[in-house]
Amino acid sequence: MNTLLEDLRYALRRLRKNLSFTLVVVLTVALGIGANTAVFSWIQAILLHPLPGVEQAGQLLTLETIAPSGQYIDTSYPDYRDYRDQAKLLTGLIVFQDRPLSLEYEQRAERVWAELVSGNFFDVLGVKPAVGRFFLPAEQAEKPGAYPVAVISSELWRRRFNSDPGIIGKAVKLNRQNFTIIGVTPEKFKGTIVGLSYDLYVPLFMQQQLSQQGDWLNVRESRPLHTLARLKPGASLAEARAEIQLLARQLAQAYPQTNQGINATLLPIWQAPYGAQSLLSVLLRILMGIGGVVLLIVCANVANLLLARATARQKEMSIRLALGASRRRVIRQLLTESLLLSLLGAAVGVMLAFWITDFLRFFIPNTELPVTLTTSINLQGLGFTLLLSLLTGVIFGLAPAMQVTRPDLCHSLKEGGRSATASPRARRLRGLLVVSEVALALVALIGAGLFVKSFQQARKSNVGFDPERVLLVAFDLSSNGYNQDQGKNFCRQLRERVERLPGVQAVSYAEDVPLGFDGGAWTKIGIEGYVPRPNEDMRIYRNLVAPGYFNLMRIPLLAGREFTERDDEKAPLAAIINETFARRFFPGQEAMGRKIHAGTRALNIVGVVKDSKYRSLSESAEPYFYIPFLQFYRPHIGFALHIRADGRPEAMLGAVRREVQAIDPAVPVFAAIPLSDYIGASFFTQKVAATLLSSLGVLALLLAALGLYSVMAYSVTQQTPEIGIRLALGAQARDVFKLVIGQGLRLVLSGIVIGLATAFAFTRLASGLLFGVSATDPATFALIALLLTGVALLACYLPARRATKVNPLIALRYE
Repeated sequence: MNTLLEDLRYALRRLRKNLSFTLVVVLTVALGIGANTAVFSWIQAILLHPLPGVEQAGQLLTLETIAPSGQYIDTSYPDYRDYRDQAKLLTGLIVFQDRPLSLEYEQRAERVWAELVSGNFFDVLGVKPAVGRFFLPAEQAEKPGAYPVAVISSELWRRRFNSDPGIIGKAVKLNRQNFTIIGVTPEKFKGTIVGLSYDLYVPLFMQQQLSQQGDWLNVRESRPLHTLARLKPGASLAEARAEIQLLARQLAQAYPQTNQGINATLLPIWQAPYGAQSLLSVLLRILMGIGGVVLLIVCANVANLLLARATARQKEMSIRLALGASRRRVIRQLLTESLLLSLLGAAVGVMLAFWITDFLRFFIPNTELPVTLTTSINLQGLGFTLLLSLLTGVIFGLAPAMQVTRPDLCHSLKEGGRSATASPRARRLRGLLVVSEVALALVALIGAGLFVKSFQQARKSNVGFDPERVLLVAFDLSSNGYNQDQGKNFCRQLRERVERLPGVQAVSYAEDVPLGFDGGAWTKIGIEGYVPRPNEDMRIYRNLVAPGYFNLMRIPLLAGREFTERDDEKAPLAAIINETFARRFFPGQEAMGRKIHAGTRALNIVGVVKDSKYRSLSESAEPYFYIPFLQFYRPHIGFALHIRADGRPEAMLGAVRREVQAIDPAVPVFAAIPLSDYIGASFFTQKVAATLLSSLGVLALLLAALGLYSVMAYSVTQQTPEIGIRLALGAQARDVFKLVIGQGLRLVLSGIVIGLATAFAFTRLASGLLFGVSATDPATFALIALLLTGVALLACYLPARRATKVNPLIALRYE
């Protein structure tokens, strides 16, 4: 212990004595460790511990239904009930569905987001109430409308009810229906969809009262529910998955009309196809890899600095060894110094990480969803930082320590003369470190370059409609107790009023807005005269739109007609299809007048429109169809008013609010968003990737340039006598300049060759996240290589210029 304290005190004296060196190293380490700590905190919050406040969350799995096409879809309540009652390797299953509700208390209403949950929701999750209670066994019964009770979140309790414990047992109105508050969730618990934070939880069997929707809970073909399962202790994921797949096959045999070709599986939460992890999991792993690259560059950079410093101290260390100090003792002393530098860098890095972790919030696009990305640094994050700093200290400290304490004392004492000339071995090691820095920086920069280009391509892509100057204003009239006729009358009046406003070009409605986070709605259909292939997926996405929609969105009509006011509930049911729908189901035939069967209803095709993008920018052309708003509107359907304006769409919002208030002051206006902003969700991943990877890439470039500069500057210092001799023998300044630049270029070109080969091998892992650009895009590879070469030449220029200024007389007297 005393020896360790002595090493520590000596290390502190050395670092204080070389304060500028210490500051450079600490800041370099801080940048590397800060970036990695921030990325780890994101990974921990989104992938490793995605459901805070849940007991033993590692045992929770998501149960996903698989369509015949292999696509994940949601689950029906009857299927859930069968899985829940028959699975032996699961201790419990829950289902849930989110939706916005109107909360009214003391004559003040606000819009909140709720999860409609199965009665065993909190029991299976292992969540305990902070105040009050959760659902009683009796309240968990499958009795529609029987138990109007609600559990509120800690955040809503604090924000709306001032943390009043007396709120338990009080009545509130949800969508104008009376509910009793029975409990408050713990502060950490946010819900069961990663990245979203919910305000309250109500029994799923109250859905009819809240939405005025039919009893779809007993319809096996209706699949709107997410499912989570808790693994039985001692059971493996593979065993439980096999059991669920067996049950899915049994359901397919028992209910061929609804479950033919339907399968199911169990996945870890971080693989769920919904929530923040579905958007960010691959990106976060790439960020962690690039963060590791940056940290390796930091290690190489600091190791180079320590090697240069060690060369200057070589004679001191050789004398210590000659006087009897063991090599282990000297290495321990040097490692103590490097570990101390690393820990100081980690302390500064943690402060940087606290600032960096909030970056993800700046990328969240405009959305009505209750997005909350809680990415803070906790004890595990600090433990990761400590481990990372210790590992970093050993990595960048070991090579210099081994180099300076090599056992050839006689040679070391000669080599460590007044000039402290570095040995060829030390020069080779420093050169190898620079080559590795350049190679790693090239990999990081190419990754960043690909994602920047991908983001640019995504923003410029043709989505098939014109999003500019269109304002979206969302409504959910079911929260105001509207029936079907009242809802249609409200829509008609509002459209007429808004159309008369100055600056308005067109007005329409739609149930779904393309390229958002929710993905849209689908219907299982049959086609007149078309025989599906075995296991062909006939689930086709569709939209509910009002007259004028295609003109407003500027989606070209290819055949037939658009919907009109005559397409109401009294007219024959109509549908408009896209061109891919026509090609797939009516190849070489006339689509007009053909019929689409949705359940017991037959829809007549009255028009064909051009394809556009519906759910994602990267989707291939897919069949899609539209149905008339006036024929299919129901009170539970939320919709968005679309307004195309002459100028800025945001300027219309005030006037639209006044028109809504004139019709019904109780109807709230929410999620008023320009369409061009709304579709930002479609390139959310590309935007995050381009920004964060660019930041890491620039950091890698600066660190590599700094490493190359330091090595070349030190090399010039070491070569001062040689340069003096060359100049004294008649060499010109340009010859010396070429000599130094040539040394640097050899290192740089070696690093670029290695980096290009490495990048070519690894960038293909990110191909799934790239849009409109190949993972091995030659232009990006070439441009980044040229950029890095240019920066490297600049880093070599200053030492080379300094070398040309060497005075031969002073250089020859240097020794």
